[in-house]
Amino acid sequence: MGRKECMQKNNVVLNITNDPVITPKIQPLTLQIRHSLFQFHSHKTTIPRVPATQSPSPSMASAIRAYALPFILFAGALYYQLFLIPNAFPPSHYDVLQIDRYSSVDKVKEAYDKLESKWNSAVEASDTREFVKIRYAYELLTNTLWKRDYDLFGVDEQLHIIESASKHYAGKRVSELDLPLLDVPTPGSIDHSSKVITTSDLRSIFPDAKPWLIQLYSLGSKRSAHFSESWNKIAALLHKFTNIGVVELGETELAVYLADKRSSGKPFFRNGIPSVVAVPPGCQAANCLRRFHGELSVDTVTNWFATTVLALPQIKYYSKESLVSDFFGKSSPHKVKVIFFSNGERAAPFIRQAAKDYWAYASFAFILWREEESSYWQGAFGVESAPAIVFLKDPGVKPVVHHGSVNNSLLLNMMENNKQQELPQLRSVTSMELGCDPHGYSRAGYDTVIWYCAIAVGRPSRELNKMRETMCRVQQTLSKRTEVDSLSENQTIAPALDAFQKKRLTFAWLDGEKQKDYCQFYLGQAGEHACGQPRGMTDIPQLFIIRYLRNSSNVDTSTQETKSWKSLLVQDLAAENDQAGQFVARYKGSDDISQITEWIASIIADGDSRDLPFFRLRTPKFVADDTEPIWSRTAQNIPISMKQGILGAVSGLSVYGDDPRIGPALLLAALISLGTIWLRRNQKVQLPKSNQPSSEEVPFEGERKQRPAAGQVRRRSNKNASPSITDLEPSDAYQMPLSDSD
Repeated sequence: MGRKECMQKNNVVLNITNDPVITPKIQPLTLQIRHSLFQFHSHKTTIPRVPATQSPSPSMASAIRAYALPFILFAGALYYQLFLIPNAFPPSHYDVLQIDRYSSVDKVKEAYDKLESKWNSAVEASDTREFVKIRYAYELLTNTLWKRDYDLFGVDEQLHIIESASKHYAGKRVSELDLPLLDVPTPGSIDHSSKVITTSDLRSIFPDAKPWLIQLYSLGSKRSAHFSESWNKIAALLHKFTNIGVVELGETELAVYLADKRSSGKPFFRNGIPSVVAVPPGCQAANCLRRFHGELSVDTVTNWFATTVLALPQIKYYSKESLVSDFFGKSSPHKVKVIFFSNGERAAPFIRQAAKDYWAYASFAFILWREEESSYWQGAFGVESAPAIVFLKDPGVKPVVHHGSVNNSLLLNMMENNKQQELPQLRSVTSMELGCDPHGYSRAGYDTVIWYCAIAVGRPSRELNKMRETMCRVQQTLSKRTEVDSLSENQTIAPALDAFQKKRLTFAWLDGEKQKDYCQFYLGQAGEHACGQPRGMTDIPQLFIIRYLRNSSNVDTSTQETKSWKSLLVQDLAAENDQAGQFVARYKGSDDISQITEWIASIIADGDSRDLPFFRLRTPKFVADDTEPIWSRTAQNIPISMKQGILGAVSGLSVYGDDPRIGPALLLAALISLGTIWLRRNQKVQLPKSNQPSSEEVPFEGERKQRPAAGQVRRRSNKNASPSITDLEPSDAYQMPLSDSD
């Protein structure tokens, strides 16, 4: 074939799509090809769905964790219904006698006679245990006091006799039983010196500002008879702080009002009788009553009432090893240490009240006296036996020891005489009392114009204790000497002795670490080693004396005559600036007692003779002391109803132990939780399956992102579209010219 023929054939092929004759004939064929290609493309890009590997079924451990709560609730409901409820509702003594509950005494006797005749006959075999139950029910329900207590409050304090008698008479005949089984208390065995409260006294109890301690008892109760002596001791210990009264269960209305209540509303006594109830001051209803739930004894009841109702502090016991670290190391250095040596009894309420009243002055501790430690305590404090009280004051000062028991008045007298240290601390609560206050008060009286205050200051340390001991000896030197002795021996200390005797001179010590501003105000740069926090340097205590001068021109004589110094003191406290001028002198000598005494005397002599100008300054205030313990503020701020509600919620859970509604409630909660957990777990498993496409429409991984969402119109852009074999005429087609064509 020549070159020309080949070119003609190619030209025919290239121009076949543009031939007007052939085009109508080829269009159906083109559409068929396009449809076939579309099916091929769809078949190529769509593959049959391969079943995905399903997630493994939950393991046994995860299923147990998921259904743990329903299982626990179901087990609790089962245990409650099978064990707790039957034990909470045992057969009553009326059931034993086969009569209706609350039957009369005559019916009880009639039922017992019928049963006894059967037991004595030879028709039935004798069972000693069953007869003991019948006999016990008969004796209990024929006693009017026991029957009353059993019917109203469920009191049955001799129930243990059934078990003990059954074991004792096991294998014996009924005729061999030693009857009666129960012991009846002798009349008059209960001796109460307390007030007997009746229902008519109820209104006078609750509005009383003083708390009440009430015992509920029964004349037919042996436990009440045994507790009567202990109750009299409790009343003797608490009579100063509370009103004491007793209620016999025969006062039915009042006894029901004061008793515990079950979930059904029936009254009962959780620990039997006697029962102790406290009425706090300001209590107006039964929901604020406080009931004692514990072993009845003098110590436990007294401690419970003093702690929960009176809000008195607990006084701890310390051993020989823990006394220094836990008591001396943690108590404030300015407080007097009061140590009680006891034979094991708890602190009496009046001692705890004294600890509360003198909290700002003293710290209290108890020590158990042991004979093997007697030599140690005798050498340390001079204690020979217990009971004893020791007052520890300043370092180096001999302790004050009192042997023997004390009462309330004697203890208060001793506390008042020993509440201050020999060298008292200068702080916010003692500055006015000591006269070391710039508001113008002196211990010598409001009319005093000039007075002095010698202060030893430093950080709490061994050096400060040594300085305090030295100042105590200086003070003792002046207190033991008289003016005649000073004139005959050494006239240089006469001014100091005269000022000390007239109370124009006061000795004190200051905590420079806590009262930093006050310390630096008087010492300035010289107080670097005595004021503020320690900086790794040696603590060097300082001694300085303050001369106070009252500006007499500010005092109106007519007003002073009509008003006492206390009223003027209140006016002075209201002023912002100091009412007395101050001059300060710092001691720079040795620790010799005589030298310090002479220096103080010289300062006083110079200050009384020289007419120094009046300077009114503004002295920094003392850092306030926490004079009231945290437990006391908390007890006063929390309302009685809130505290009682918290305690009642904890101790009252046992009231619902025999509530028959608890078991069905637990079962219902178990079923609800089981259905909820099953539904949630089933939804989590089925959710992925419902969102998966069918097996015929699963695209390739690379084409899943390119497929349009359902309901959307697929739009293509014709811009720069690539040519396709299915197009009727490619957009870039053109006719190739032939060189040898016509």
